[in-house]
Amino acid sequence: MSVFIAPRPPPLPKKGSLYQYLRIGLRSALSMFVEGSYGTLQVGHIRLPTLPLGRKRSLFILRAFDVLREVLVRRAADFPKSMLMGSMLNQLLGDGIFVSNGEVWRRQRRMMDPAFSVARIREVFPMMRDAAEAAVQRLDERLAGAGAGEPVMMDVETTHFTGDIIFRTIYSEPITAGRSQDIFQAFETFQDIGYGHGFLRLLRVPTSLLPGAGRGARAARRIRMHLKRPLDARLKALREGRPTPRDDILASLIAAVDPETGTSFDETELLDQIAVLFLAGHETSASTLAWAMYLLASCPHLQERVHAEAVQVFGDRPAQFGDIKKLAFTRDVVRETLRLYPPVAFVARDSSREEKLGNRVVPPHSVMFIPLWLLHRHREHWPEPDGFDPDRFERDDSQEAIRCAYMPFSMGPRVCVGASFAMQETVLYVAWLIRHFRFSPLPGHTPQPVSRLTLRSLNGIPLIVERRE
Repeated sequence: MSVFIAPRPPPLPKKGSLYQYLRIGLRSALSMFVEGSYGTLQVGHIRLPTLPLGRKRSLFILRAFDVLREVLVRRAADFPKSMLMGSMLNQLLGDGIFVSNGEVWRRQRRMMDPAFSVARIREVFPMMRDAAEAAVQRLDERLAGAGAGEPVMMDVETTHFTGDIIFRTIYSEPITAGRSQDIFQAFETFQDIGYGHGFLRLLRVPTSLLPGAGRGARAARRIRMHLKRPLDARLKALREGRPTPRDDILASLIAAVDPETGTSFDETELLDQIAVLFLAGHETSASTLAWAMYLLASCPHLQERVHAEAVQVFGDRPAQFGDIKKLAFTRDVVRETLRLYPPVAFVARDSSREEKLGNRVVPPHSVMFIPLWLLHRHREHWPEPDGFDPDRFERDDSQEAIRCAYMPFSMGPRVCVGASFAMQETVLYVAWLIRHFRFSPLPGHTPQPVSRLTLRSLNGIPLIVERRE
């Protein structure tokens, strides 16, 4: 049986004006590649005209595996997180672990690792299970109140689920529908403006005076307000000596003490780290889940394999922590979704001094992009690179590609601190929902992947949902 070809943007026109290319880039970074980009293994060099005075700026696209390991693993300290990422995200994340560098980052990592240990992930599993069961109940209510065949916007549903996970596992409380919708809308505004302004900052265009700058800042403040209210309530309860939850992530962050400096997170630092967890555990996982449900809806034979596995593992009882490792095929579905649609499609690093990488001399303060999107669809590494084929993760012919060209959570010291958390929630959601529902694509609708701050569908992911008997 032939594999389903996952949608991707059309390649960049081979001939076009700079204005055309800028318009395409402002819409989505994924559209900036020609077809040949999916097969080359060199260090690419792009020189962009910038303001003021028309000086050019050097950007480098890293695709050779030995160069990637040099930058991300062996000499990670010499290639800090790009200031470009910080400028795009600091209004939302402050100086959180996703954008910080140097000793600030090392202290944060030492303090946050315990919050995502195996023991802590086991402790928060019942909260994840409650969120999955609530997601089933919401879909049941949607189907009961909707007309036959009315599509469900799965990207909205998955955003509500992952928001619920974040609130339950951090704050020990579910998220309300109104709060979820407001956060979703605010982040849509923030990432549209943040990505566009970040792209323009590559050209050294001053963006603080551009239309939308104030709107983006207000959207970030709305999100942080929703995250700050339950934090303030917890801190107030602690000051007053009232009982508070002890097994959620916020309890771990409040209790965290850096073993080297003896310091704890202050209130601003706590909010910054919670905002990072929102972006990393909410938005990115929501993107992955929406694409996974679309891919399975488009491949009924694979969807039925997930259903059979879920029935075998769960039976008629609630999900248990030990069930997750038994959902082997569902895990491969999630891994293949992350390959085709990595939620963060580009990782950016800065050069702290002049470097020789591959066939290029890299000047100081250059921006280096690691395009996970290109690596994950590399023509020379992956058989049928645009095909949705979860079984590839069990075949011998894919093991070299998995080792060299698969890094959805990055790699090296800055690998995502919540990778295990994210895999647990996504595998649980996919298996639990397909245990209860059957999904089909909406006829005539093809999602259009765009990469801004995260990788989403420009035109949404509507699916037809039916309750299984």
